[in-house]
Amino acid sequence: MWRSFHRWRGIILGAAALVATVWLALTNQLILYIHPRYIVFTVVMAVLALVLVIASFLLRPGHNHDEPQRTSQKVVANVAGVLAIAVALAMVIIPPATLTSATVAQRDINGSGVGAEVRSIDEAANADNASFAAFTVLDWASLLRQTSDTSFYAGKPVDVTGFITEDADDAANVFYVSRFIITCCAVDAQPVGVPVYMPGWKDTYALDDWVQVTGQFVANPSASSAQQIALDPAELTPVGEPAEPYLF
Repeated sequence: MWRSFHRWRGIILGAAALVATVWLALTNQLILYIHPRYIVFTVVMAVLALVLVIASFLLRPGHNHDEPQRTSQKVVANVAGVLAIAVALAMVIIPPATLTSATVAQRDINGSGVGAEVRSIDEAANADNASFAAFTVLDWASLLRQTSDTSFYAGKPVDVTGFITEDADDAANVFYVSRFIITCCAVDAQPVGVPVYMPGWKDTYALDDWVQVTGQFVANPSASSAQQIALDPAELTPVGEPAEPYLF
């Protein structure tokens, strides 16, 4: 029985990986792992891999004259196979979770990955109100890195959606409306955020709550926060997590 399991282990693993990959793609959950531009390639390669696994099983070599494995080696190999199958099945059974504020705390929000190439000051200076309404957290975070001149932001309406991450310098009064940007996969996800000045926000909201915030940027009233500019919220509305929580 164990020999039969050993022969079928490879094809079972291949089938499980294929099912997991295709299922995540069909349910639009694969974007929680990789950039959308890689989804078609990933699914195609998974199918090709399964074809190769089946072919290698059907065309397995004849009798192996090598020294037989010891019982301990067989046990280790079989246990490893069972664990691998369990991991593959877990990808289908357990829904993937988006990155949260816990990950933001381990990475530099609005770090060097957010640059002027995303949204330039010159481009924003010539935009109209309709364009500003479409600016994402990433767009505004890019501009905030380039200038802290309050006159630049005067009269520009802000409408952003993201999850709450606290400001490490003044957690009682300032939080970020945050999103993750992905260039390849979730491993390289970079957090970006727009600082919001709202004293006592923790009395109503919690970390990782998804919110939509409208308002305008002003000089940050917080004396402790390192952020010179902050969003003065005119309206803050709790919302559900979007189907595509990451920005690409």
